[in-house]
Amino acid sequence: MSVIDEIKQKLDIAEVVGQYATLKKAGRNLTAICPFHSEKHPSFFVYPEQQSWHCFGACNTGGDVFAFVMKKENMDFGEALKLLADRAGVTLPARYDGGGREEEKKPFFAANEAAALYYHNLLLNSPAAAGAKSYVEKRGINQQTIEDFQLGFSVDSYDALKLYLLEKGHDEKTLIAAGLLYEDERHKTSDRFRGKLMIPIRDAKGRVTGFGARVLDNSEPKYKNSPDSPTFSKSATLYGIDRAAAAIRKLDFAIIMEGYMDVIMAHQCGVTNAVACMGTAITETQVNILKRLSKNLLLSLDADAAGEEAMLRTVAYENILNAEMRVIRLPQGKDPDEVMLEDVTKWNGFVKDSIPLVDFLFEKTTAGLDLATARGKTTAVDNLLSVIAAINDPIRQAHYLQKLAALVNVDMNTIQASLVRLKPSPVRGKTVSKPVNVPRPITSSREEYCLAFLLQYPQLREFQANISPDYFSHTINREIFLAYQSVKDVQELKNSLDPALQEHLDVIMNKELPTARNNLDSRLNDCVMELRKTYLRNMAARRAEAADVEVDLEEGVKIGSQLKELDADRVKKRQSSYGKLRR
Repeated sequence: MSVIDEIKQKLDIAEVVGQYATLKKAGRNLTAICPFHSEKHPSFFVYPEQQSWHCFGACNTGGDVFAFVMKKENMDFGEALKLLADRAGVTLPARYDGGGREEEKKPFFAANEAAALYYHNLLLNSPAAAGAKSYVEKRGINQQTIEDFQLGFSVDSYDALKLYLLEKGHDEKTLIAAGLLYEDERHKTSDRFRGKLMIPIRDAKGRVTGFGARVLDNSEPKYKNSPDSPTFSKSATLYGIDRAAAAIRKLDFAIIMEGYMDVIMAHQCGVTNAVACMGTAITETQVNILKRLSKNLLLSLDADAAGEEAMLRTVAYENILNAEMRVIRLPQGKDPDEVMLEDVTKWNGFVKDSIPLVDFLFEKTTAGLDLATARGKTTAVDNLLSVIAAINDPIRQAHYLQKLAALVNVDMNTIQASLVRLKPSPVRGKTVSKPVNVPRPITSSREEYCLAFLLQYPQLREFQANISPDYFSHTINREIFLAYQSVKDVQELKNSLDPALQEHLDVIMNKELPTARNNLDSRLNDCVMELRKTYLRNMAARRAEAADVEVDLEEGVKIGSQLKELDADRVKKRQSSYGKLRR
C-alpha cells in the first residue's frame, strides 16, 4: 500500500470537511452550506461511502479528500499531502521532501530578496518615501525595527522595480510568477506594488517568500499581499515565524495576532513569540506549523465580528493540538500594538489573564442576551452547543455542558438530550465514525488504464481533447492528467510533478497494455467512454439524492441526454461488431 493509499484509509472525509463546515445528515450522506462560496441554501454534499464530496452550486465540482484540502487551503498536491499525512499520523518517506522543487524555487527566492533590498534602500534614502517614513514614525516603529524587518517603500512607478531587477539579471517570467510584476491582457508587464509601504514576508528559514503592502492614504483595502506563487501561499504562511520560532520553543507558547504592525511592534517591545495569521482566518496549516514548536497557542485577534467568527472556527483546531487555546482580552477599541506601545507591562498582564477559547466564546455569545427569558436561553444553547459538540475530549465537553446548564438554569439532562440530537450531524472538529464494512476504493484501474494509454503511446495525445479532468475521481490521477496536458513528453511531465505523484506516474508507466497497435485508438476511446459514463451516472445519482436542494435542473436534463447518447453509441458499436463477425 502506498503512503497516499494509507492516508486515505486512515482519514474520513466527513471528519476533514467537518473542520471547515457544519455537516448535517441527508439520508446516507451529509450536506452543508458550501465552504467555497456564499449561499443561503446548502448545495454541498459529502458521500461517506465513496469518501468524496461535490458542490452542486456555483462551484459545480467535487473530488476526494485531497481535492477538498487543496481547494480549501489553496495548496498544491504536495502541500496537501504533508498536511493530511500529519493529520493521519503517517510518516512521509524522505523521497517526498520535494528537494528538487526546492531547487526550482531558488530563482523566485533570489528575485524576492533582491526586491526586498531594493524597497528597503528606497525607504531609507529616497525623498519619495517621506510619506512612508512619516507613517512608520506615527506607528511608533523605531529605526532598528525598520532594519530588523527590512521595511521598504515602492515608488509610484509602473516599471521602476522591473527595470532594476532585469538589469540585475532576473528573468521577466520569473518576476511575473513570483508576483512582483503582473501581466495585463495586452501582455504588458508592470510593477505590482506602487506607492506603498513594503513588508517582506519570510518563511521559517528566513527566505523572502512574498510581500505585504500597506497603502499610505485612506483608500481600501489597506493591505495588498503578493498573489500565490511558487514560494508564497497566504494560508500556509505565518508572518514573523522566522524571528519568533526560537522564542516560541523557549517560552513554550505562541501568540497569534492579526496584522503585520501588531507583530512588528510586539518584537520591538520584546514580545518575541508573536506571529500573524495573515488576516482574521486561521488555517489548519498554520496551526500545524506552530504545533511543531508548541501546543500552547494564545489568540490576540481584533475584537470585531470578523475576529470573533475566526475564533469560533478555530475551536476545531484544539482537537488537532490536543490542547486548549486561549484568548487575550484587550480593552475595547484597543489593538495589540497600541497596548504594547503604551505599556508593555500591561500587555504582559493581559497575556497572564488570558482565558480558554471556549470560555471566551461563552462570554461573547451570551453578551446582550436576557438569560431570564426562554428566547435568551434558547439562543444561548443553540449557539453554544455546536461549540461544545466540537470538543473531542469528554472531560472538557462535560465541563462545558455543566457550565451551559448552570448559565441558562436548565436541567443538565435537558442540555445533554439536546447535544445527543446534534450527534448524528458531524460538526466542526467532531470525529465521525467511519463507515463499517464499506469498500473504500483508493484509485481507479480504469482511470489508470486511460492514463497509461496516453503516456505510453504518444501518438494518442490528440485524444486528450475528449477527456475532462472531472472524469478522474481520484486527485492523484486528475493531477497527473492536468500536468500531462501542459507538457510535451513524459520526461517533462515527471520533472514537473511532486515527488509523491512521480511514484504513481511510475506505476502507470509500468502498467501492462495490449501490444497490438492497430486498435489502440479504439481501446482508448472505449476506456474514455466508460470513464465518462461512470462520471455522468454518479452525477445523475447524486443529483437525485440532492432533490431537496436547489440545483441546476437544466444541467440534470443535460446529463440524462448525454447518458442516453452514450448508451445509443454502445448499441451501434455492438451491432457493427456483430455485423462484421457475420460477414
